Amino acid sequence: MIRALYTAASGMAAQQSNIDNVAHNLANVNTTGFKKSRMEFEDLVYQQTKTAGSLTSTSGEAPIGFEVGLGTRPVATARDFGTGNLRVTNGPLDLALEGRGFFQLSLPDGQTGYTRAGALHLSADGALVTSEGYPLEPAITIPPNAASIAVSRDGIVSVMIPGESAAQQAGTIELASFQNPAGLRAVGGNIFVPTTASGEPTTGAPGTESLGSIAQGFLEESNVSVVEEMVNLILGQRAYEANARVVKAADEMLSNVNNMAR
Repeated sequence: MIRALYTAASGMAAQQSNIDNVAHNLANVNTTGFKKSRMEFEDLVYQQTKTAGSLTSTSGEAPIGFEVGLGTRPVATARDFGTGNLRVTNGPLDLALEGRGFFQLSLPDGQTGYTRAGALHLSADGALVTSEGYPLEPAITIPPNAASIAVSRDGIVSVMIPGESAAQQAGTIELASFQNPAGLRAVGGNIFVPTTASGEPTTGAPGTESLGSIAQGFLEESNVSVVEEMVNLILGQRAYEANARVVKAADEMLSNVNNMAR
């Protein structure tokens, strides 16, 4: 009965982590480029009283064993990099990716960050930066007298200068992809950094190397489904309640044992 208390407690702790993950998904339902995640669990060690194949007599052996599991624990957070819906903004610096790939950013610590959020802005010196002020990599600078900005599906950024008949090319946006994007580490701010599990990035122009294309005037919405998360919330809550009932039942059984001496 003591074992049941700890086993059920591990289930309650695991479901608490599950609910925390659902809450994080729902909190970011309107976050541009956000990718939902789910918790993955594994069973804990087993206490074996009899192993399968052990001898039961001089001529027989047990076809199955006798073992009792000791609960569960969360083991991983799996992130879904499925593409979210594209929302029309008509903003010249709002960019969405159709297909695989990440925008590359220069972070203050010298690392390269990767994001799916394409809400860009102009810095004081005309560089294309994110809302946090991180510039694109490679850097692209817009002339101060540019009348309009156009971004093609293959990443070419061009501007129109007053008094000139032809557009000028300001730079080309390069995208990056990973063999295992689920291995990327989220650092907040819609930014991921690579790990040994994700592998090294493969960079190229949009539309090459299996990279997606760029849609100007659109933003990629979060791929969180509110209905799906509400179902996950209900399932997690019911699982938590079921484990709490096991704790209560084990407590009542222990109480009956203690009262037998009275």
